[in-house]
Amino acid sequence: MDVLSDAVAAMRTGVPHSSRTQLRTPWGIRFEPQQGAGFHVILQGSCWLVPSRGKPLTLGVGDVVFLPRELGHAIADAPTTPLPDEATRRLVEADVRDANAGHEGATTVMLCGAYRLDQSRAHPLLTELPDVVHLPARIGQQPALRGAIDLLGHELAAEPLPGASGVLPALLDVLLLYILRAWYDEQPEQATTGWGAALRDPAVAAALRAIHGEPAQSWTVQTLAALAGLSRSAFAQRFTSTVGCPPLTYLTWWRMTTAARMLRDTDLLLRSVAEHTGYTSEYAFAKAFKREFGTAPGQYRNGSRPLSELSTHSG
Repeated sequence: MDVLSDAVAAMRTGVPHSSRTQLRTPWGIRFEPQQGAGFHVILQGSCWLVPSRGKPLTLGVGDVVFLPRELGHAIADAPTTPLPDEATRRLVEADVRDANAGHEGATTVMLCGAYRLDQSRAHPLLTELPDVVHLPARIGQQPALRGAIDLLGHELAAEPLPGASGVLPALLDVLLLYILRAWYDEQPEQATTGWGAALRDPAVAAALRAIHGEPAQSWTVQTLAALAGLSRSAFAQRFTSTVGCPPLTYLTWWRMTTAARMLRDTDLLLRSVAEHTGYTSEYAFAKAFKREFGTAPGQYRNGSRPLSELSTHSG
């Protein structure tokens, strides 16, 4: 199993969206905090990103910026440009292609998008990311990421093309994975802790793939160590130092995360959810789930669904 893909899938709660934005100076747009993540890719010109905390960042052609926790930010042609209030911002976003069309200033073209992610159950692989992930354009670097950007830009450059409703979400999902892959690829090779180190370490990565691939398996530290090709103590120490928690603690966390996703997205019986996540009885599963989430599985399922869906199922 692919740990990176699983980490994203565990947090996804809706369909991502994106747009191609063209603005002429002077311009500025403010983005409010939201439950998700956002990105900007500069196709033409330049701009400044002003995060909610930290210093303004200048962006040039080909630069990618990803905000894994949308704490609120602004983008503008210059850090001193006044930003519109919320009402004005909505008017700008309503038809951003034509915004400031009468100005003679320099043009900036961007791809902007957002992902709906459940930050309340964020995978540690994403929580360790900085508030702003900046991937500067470098010739010959990250060709897969550049290819995904080119495809997405083509889809958003004109009127909707046949199949766009299926192509765009898929391209956005691919783009997110390439952004994360690029970030972790560019981390220092000598790093011995964190998820970048965990994904590069063959022993730890083997254990993670096993846990993600078969969460229902009765894993022990010893069986995971055998897969990793290490002694029990050496494996436990290496896993804990890189991932940030002991192997069985992560196993339980991932089982509960998987269970929560099943309760939210499927109609599987609680017994089936328990079996899929390594519990021999519904009672044992419910007890573990309530200890983790503070609520019973059935209540969690009902609380995570829209009222319209609840009425349909109750009927």
